[in-house]
Amino acid sequence: MTDKIPVTVLTGYLGAGKTTLLNRILTEPHGKKYAVIVNEFGEIGIDNELVVGADEEVFEMNNGCICCTVRGDLIRILDGLMKRKGKFDAIIVETTGLADPAPVAQTFFMDQDVSDAARLDAVVTVADAKWLSDRLKDAPEAKNQIAFADVIILNKIDLVTPEQLDEVEARIRAINPYAKVHRTQNCALPISDVLDRKAFDLDRIIEIEPDFLEEGHHHHHDEEMQSVSASIDGEVNPEKFMPWISNLTQVEGPNILRCKGIVAFPDEPKRFVFQGVHMILDGDVQGEWKPGEKRTSKVVFIGRDLNEKAIREGFLACAA
Repeated sequence: MTDKIPVTVLTGYLGAGKTTLLNRILTEPHGKKYAVIVNEFGEIGIDNELVVGADEEVFEMNNGCICCTVRGDLIRILDGLMKRKGKFDAIIVETTGLADPAPVAQTFFMDQDVSDAARLDAVVTVADAKWLSDRLKDAPEAKNQIAFADVIILNKIDLVTPEQLDEVEARIRAINPYAKVHRTQNCALPISDVLDRKAFDLDRIIEIEPDFLEEGHHHHHDEEMQSVSASIDGEVNPEKFMPWISNLTQVEGPNILRCKGIVAFPDEPKRFVFQGVHMILDGDVQGEWKPGEKRTSKVVFIGRDLNEKAIREGFLACAA
């Protein structure tokens, strides 16, 4: 896992501040080199001209949104980058503001060469504090971008009152209670809060959600988007768990935007960490359970029209 190149997918609705954040990443004196893939919506691409940083290589795909039709472009660019491994420290993919992040994330599971060489580090969504509430009403992409995120940058906080800011953050948390939210002006925040987050690491989930394992832990959910979590105070039987998670994602896949989890298998010193996008799953053992650490297994699903009762009961039935 450690020698894979980390990839950050940078998303957010039109005008939220993605290019501002990208320019900040590329110009701050962090001593790292990034390969940047920019996706422009429309015939004529201009995003690559807005991105500064002479040393970085900017690759542009202007066939419209990064989706199934241009996934081939993304794979080709990534394959080309992998051949030059060592020339850069990480890859940043900036999607158009109209893109659903799911197909981008799926690329890192679907193409074997890409998944062997790169790992999806985190989906970072930039949200406009002033206009997000409106976009959540009329733009399904904006809601998907929030639901999909591991890190959310609530930007332009200087344009709203403290009460409005609390209200918009409450909307974000109703859609996605597990993302780390940063409030910013001009996307000013430490780059370490955005890059190399290892967003699927157990410590990261605990950092985001310290009371994740406490009894009675629940959230107010968005009326359309749900998050379902379940935990087992102990190990799960892999012969039950693997068929269950595989079947669940195949049947409910269209409704599952993201799923992730950490589970303990009997006689396995390492944690089994998985993540998924719709019907596509990726999992691996990584990071040993610490001596004396409670081997708790937990799963999280974010999506629409999820059968909460069936998911919880199905997972609990996998207990070893």
